[in-house]
Amino acid sequence: MKKIVISIIAMLLFLTGCSLESPLEKNDSGKSNKKKEDIVIGVSISTLNNPFFVKIKDGIEAEAKKQGIKVKFADAQDDAAKQANDIDDLIQQNVDYLIVNPTDSDAISGSIQIANDQNIPVVTLDREVAKGNVASFIASDNVKGGEMAGKLIVEKFGKDTKVAELEGIPGASATRERGKGFHNVADDSLDVVSKQSAKFNRTEGLNVTQNIMQAHPDIKAIFAQNDEMALGAVEAVGNKDIKVIGFDGNEDAIKSVDNQKLYATVAQQPHLMGAESVKTVIDLIEGKKVEKKHKIPLEMKQQK
Repeated sequence: MKKIVISIIAMLLFLTGCSLESPLEKNDSGKSNKKKEDIVIGVSISTLNNPFFVKIKDGIEAEAKKQGIKVKFADAQDDAAKQANDIDDLIQQNVDYLIVNPTDSDAISGSIQIANDQNIPVVTLDREVAKGNVASFIASDNVKGGEMAGKLIVEKFGKDTKVAELEGIPGASATRERGKGFHNVADDSLDVVSKQSAKFNRTEGLNVTQNIMQAHPDIKAIFAQNDEMALGAVEAVGNKDIKVIGFDGNEDAIKSVDNQKLYATVAQQPHLMGAESVKTVIDLIEGKKVEKKHKIPLEMKQQK
């Protein structure tokens, strides 16, 4: 009986050891030995309840289909704990690469490090991670975008204008970077009377804006760190002469700009971001060097 137990333990240890091996062997040139059509990319998206991230998913799907690569998606629903579980599940399914759009830049670090331990290359989208090795980070220049929003308000209303800021999810790199860029301009040229988190959410944007306007009825503009919050702010503002500037350039925001409601949005190209993440994986498969940080161009869309 004792010998049987020892044999079982030995077998379990062997199987455990096998599961820790790299799922993707490479030759001396760094190129994958696995056929491209047999490779699977695991994708973890922060939320599919936001049109911006749906566009990223569409870009990934379109490029993966074009390249003939399989993709498995997981929607974290803006829940950092769920995203950690999703990534763990994808790793257990033996995906060869990971594309991750973090919900929280700090909270996701442990999952990235687990992928590193499993020798699964990771590409991150839109938001950086605090710790862990990432092959490439693909995003817009969030700092520059924040600066663009600040400069637009200064140009429209002049220096020392009273403004409010709707911040995104605390801990997200996009929140920090867009805020940093905005304050690079605002701290010297504007009077930011209030800044509060609305968690990148439209309903939160509406509610927080209502509270801000009650406390500061004389504000002239609001910078929202994404379009969902901006559209909520537009609804709260109604007919009041307060200009709202968003960030993302999603379809609803562009329509709102065209309808003379949202004043402007710093437009990203989420479909291109998604496509570029798959192209980056292809380069990794082929053993090519990839950019550590790949910035996608921005443009300002505003009322005419």
